[in-house]
Amino acid sequence: MPRVRSLPIDAKTYQRHALHADDVVWVEKNCYIDVWIELVHAAGCDPYAMLPFCAAIDFEVDQWTFFKPKHEELFELYGIDVQELNLWRPLADHVAVHVGAGKLVAVEADAWWLPDTAGTDYRAQHTKTTIIINDFDLEDKRLGYFHNASYHALEGEDFDKTFRVGVPTDPAFMPFYAEVARMDRLVKRPKEELVALAKVHLAKHLARRPATNPVTRFGEALAGDLARLQAEGLPVYHAWAFATLRQLGAATELLAQHLRWRGDDVAVAAAEDLHAVSAGAKTLILKGARAVNSKKPLDATALFTDMSAAYDRAMQRLAAG
Repeated sequence: MPRVRSLPIDAKTYQRHALHADDVVWVEKNCYIDVWIELVHAAGCDPYAMLPFCAAIDFEVDQWTFFKPKHEELFELYGIDVQELNLWRPLADHVAVHVGAGKLVAVEADAWWLPDTAGTDYRAQHTKTTIIINDFDLEDKRLGYFHNASYHALEGEDFDKTFRVGVPTDPAFMPFYAEVARMDRLVKRPKEELVALAKVHLAKHLARRPATNPVTRFGEALAGDLARLQAEGLPVYHAWAFATLRQLGAATELLAQHLRWRGDDVAVAAAEDLHAVSAGAKTLILKGARAVNSKKPLDATALFTDMSAAYDRAMQRLAAG
């Protein structure tokens, strides 16, 4: 089976998007939005336009919304059509034919076999994540894939384990969830068209925003959760912090970056408030780790008061503007 590739990019020379630059507050956001930022960028489109959905995030009792770009908006903005991929045969067979047809395949994967996670998950712990496959070579066992903040390559045993090459058929094996992204109707719109569409999308997501301040509710929950987190230790804290503080901080930073890209006065003012929320979440993730490790109290009342007020100001500005 010959090598197939959708986008003409190479892991050795790939330049990641500015949303993943080292100087942002949250370089890695979550596994799904990260790969879509880079896919849209690699396709020659502008990922800033797809970020209004971040306005609707909420605190969902024990986690913040695991925010994802909306498929219908990806199509409206860029002509990228995303559908579920029915894995009725081995994943490698599906990837070969779909990437060979100019599509990309998004699939959940085990980070144990992803070398770009060296130092964290690679060959260290089994963690479910999402990759988008762009370059597939079954004969030479090489893969080019988007993951986290960039575009990477893997080969050899990592390839075999990712695609279960040589593993006997197991009727009890449940395949990971997968999607296919069709690129044949790709549209590269000028900024003014993207801004107009993004304003429509933002109005829709603002209408879905939480009825009460979710930052305030989160602060109240943390006050009750801290003792449990201190008892369970840092590994549980890090999982909790990813589900809560990282999602809050990354989503508000992305929305702020979208609004700065938009550039009008109301948007820029709201962006400043959202940046304050994001920076506050980063401060809390560090303070929380110290409190859990030391078993000492954490008084975050003043910080949550400031973050809650900044969230309210941002939402009020956007709703009025």
